[in-house]
Parts: sequence; structure tokens; C-alpha cells
Amino acid sequence: MSSPNFIDHVKFCSRSGAGGAGCLHFHREKFVPKGGPDGGDGGRGGHIILRGNAQLWTLLHLKFRKHIIAQSGTAGESQNCTGAEGKDEIIDVPLGTVARDAETGEVRVEITEDGQEFILTPGGRGGRGNLYFATSTRQAPNFAQPGEPGKEEWIILELKLLADVGLVGFPNAGKSTLLSVVSAAKPKIADYPFTTLTPNLGVVSYRDDKSFVMADIPGIIEGAAEGRGLGIRFLRHIERNSLLLFLVPADSKDIKQEFEILLNELRKYNPELLDKKRILAISKSDMLDDELITAIKNELPADVPYVFISAVTQKGITELKDLIWRNLH
Repeated sequence: MSSPNFIDHVKFCSRSGAGGAGCLHFHREKFVPKGGPDGGDGGRGGHIILRGNAQLWTLLHLKFRKHIIAQSGTAGESQNCTGAEGKDEIIDVPLGTVARDAETGEVRVEITEDGQEFILTPGGRGGRGNLYFATSTRQAPNFAQPGEPGKEEWIILELKLLADVGLVGFPNAGKSTLLSVVSAAKPKIADYPFTTLTPNLGVVSYRDDKSFVMADIPGIIEGAAEGRGLGIRFLRHIERNSLLLFLVPADSKDIKQEFEILLNELRKYNPELLDKKRILAISKSDMLDDELITAIKNELPADVPYVFISAVTQKGITELKDLIWRNLH
């Protein structure tokens, strides 16, 4: 699942509807020249509502919607008739979307379930009609309440892909190739850095019709937390992953050092990422003989499960799936 139209960050102005004014009216009919108050309440203004939609995987449909405005409620009417509510504006978003206040950065909600709804910007309440203010001592109130104004604010939506396994590695480590081999995903693959410019998702089939979802994000490099390469723009996509799969190619000058650099970049971005389970896969291992594999094993971190794989020859792919499944469950 990859596309140049993958959009994971949008900013827009959210404006809810104003509440309708309460009605100032007294009952009048033949033979009843001085009826009591009968002004109805104004209708509520429309809300701006976020709704989870499992059929979406990008925020592309919101890219060019800079202003999202809900309808205002209508005024109350005589005979104690309440005004109509303003129509709510419902925004469908993919699962994993986080809504933030653009000014304060405060997280409003995280949409993680299909059909989940959240009132992002509430509409103004309708004003009370003069009937509401009638009492035993004030039987003919000659005033009604205006409706509340709508609220206007700037909102940022960020998408964090929901996947079981997140692929982490330097550019050209073989992440996209691995994803294309173990799933039906068709990411762009080429022999130059930063071939992957947007995240890719793939469903990996396992034994007995089981499966798990793997996410491939653009490669990170040393200094990514300071903005080098593609920076940390896509690292938020692995914040929800249950397991991190580190890919280091067999032709790396120092596999252990490269692994430590990747860990350090994650630590700078979000130290909580280091609390996730980790697996190390040595890719492109078809170029290694038994002697080199033994030598490399002696240098690998002792506390991280590892496996030697080759996406080209399918070496170690079954073992990798088994290792992932055991760590996920």
C-alpha cells in the first residue's frame, strides 16, 4: 500500500455553527388578547465531528479543505417551537489519526476504531425563549436569550499507521524488498537511497490463515532527529507498532554500530520507543558463508533476538515470520 498521494499531516480551520436565538413571543388568538409567553428555544449549532473510517488510509481528501464550517441553528418560534439544529459536519479519517490544537499542541483525540466519533469543535447552544423565563412572579418576560456563537480554531491532524511490526533501518537496507517478498505490497524498489518516500503497509500471511501487518517507513540516517535526510517526519508511524524489526545489511561495515545508531535516533525522537520489543534481521545474508555468519554472531547484541535473512533467495524468511509471531503473541 503505497502512493504519491499519501498524506499524513493536514491543518485546517474548524468552525462550528452558532446557536439560534430564543424567541420573544406571547400567545395571541381570538378571545385571548393577553396570552402568556410561548417563545421557543433556538436550535443548537452544528458540531465538527471526527469519525473513524477503516476504509481510509490517508488524509488526502482533507488536503485542500482549509476551512470546515458547520451550519448554524435556526431561531426559536412561537407556540414553544424549538428552532432546527444546525447540520453537523462529519469528517471521516483513517484509523490512527491524532487531532491536535494547532496553537497549544494539545492532543484532543486519537481515532483508533472504525465508527468511533468525537466532537472536535462543539456548536453553540441555542438561546432560551421567553417561555423558559416565566415564573409565578414574572409571568410576562419581555426578553429572550441569544444563541451562543460558534467556535473557530485551527486543528492539526496527524496519521500514525496502525501496524503490528514496524521496519526500521538505514536507506537501502532492504526494507521495501523484504515487504514485497513477505506480503502482496508493491513498494518502489531501486538501488539508491531514499527510494521509499512514503510509508508502505503490507499484510503478511502466516500459518493456519493467521496474519499480521507490517509497516515500512522511509529510511532514517544518523542525525535524523536533527533533521538530516527525511528527518523524523515518518517516525510517528512506528509509535503504535507492537514490535520493531531492525534491518541491517550484511555488507555493513559495523552491524552492531549501525544498530546502535538506529536505537539512538529513536531514543532522541521518543524514548518510549525503546520500550517496545525488538528483533534484528541481517538482510542480504546470501552473500555470507558459514564462517562470516559465525563471526558476525559474536558481535551482535546479546539481548536482541536476531535472524539472518535474504529476500532474494528466501533464506531465513520462514524463521523470521516465526520469530515475529512468537514476539507478537
